[in-house]
Amino acid sequence: MEKQLLILLSEEEAEPERVAELTSYLREELLDLDVDDVTALPGAEAPPGTRAVDVTQIGSLLVALGSSATALSQVVNAVRSWLDRFHDSRPSLRLEMDGDAIEVSKATDEQIAEALRVFVQQHATAGAPS
Repeated sequence: MEKQLLILLSEEEAEPERVAELTSYLREELLDLDVDDVTALPGAEAPPGTRAVDVTQIGSLLVALGSSATALSQVVNAVRSWLDRFHDSRPSLRLEMDGDAIEVSKATDEQIAEALRVFVQQHATAGAPS
């Protein structure tokens, strides 16, 4: 079964258009990597007569990692590099894979780097012979 990584992007008090734009930029960067696909997940329809939008769904990307042994590491490095560009209004990111999740938002660069390193390490060794 192909490994998939779900990326959920949000930004506190951001308009849905801003989140969609950020998600689009991240998607374009990830498509340049050795992955099978990066799909923007569609948001749920707003109830009739409302303008409500589920911002969480707007900022959702599903990354098909394919068979590359280094794809997860490449994606996480790209996400970290992308995130480093937002020091003033840092978006929050949630990465989910195989029932495991990590969320980074208001943390130092060092804390984010360590959390992402552990996440990659856990999934790089998952299923490997002991």
